[in-house]
Amino acid sequence: MPEFAALAQIHAKCFTHPRPWSAVELRDLASAPGAVLRVLPGGFVLGRVTLDEAELLSIAVDPAAQRQGLGRRLMAAFQDGSAALGAVSAFLEVAEDNTAARALYAAEGWQNAGRRRGYYRTAAGTAVDALVLTRRLP
Repeated sequence: MPEFAALAQIHAKCFTHPRPWSAVELRDLASAPGAVLRVLPGGFVLGRVTLDEAELLSIAVDPAAQRQGLGRRLMAAFQDGSAALGAVSAFLEVAEDNTAARALYAAEGWQNAGRRRGYYRTAAGTAVDALVLTRRLP
């Protein structure tokens, strides 16, 4: 089992909105039925599978390890792990202002499926839309 405190530290380096998750929250999500957690040095991806659909809950790559292909490897691991649990499609929500994540998702074939207006709040209280993205799994 991974060290959830270390994963929480990585998550805290990556997120201000939505707020970073605690070690307890990450452990609880990873322990739930259908959970897909893949950890590589410098990052992790966490999602869940329900019936034939996967939801990518979070992907976090330590800023010191970014732009080295780790995000792509984690996405591939999530997609493979989800497909192994029976998922044929996946979805995620991403803050509209998270340009790095949006670029990764676009490069990985995720398509825009909708928008949740004002879904996130910044530390200053500003509303940020969430984009809902989907893709078929290999």
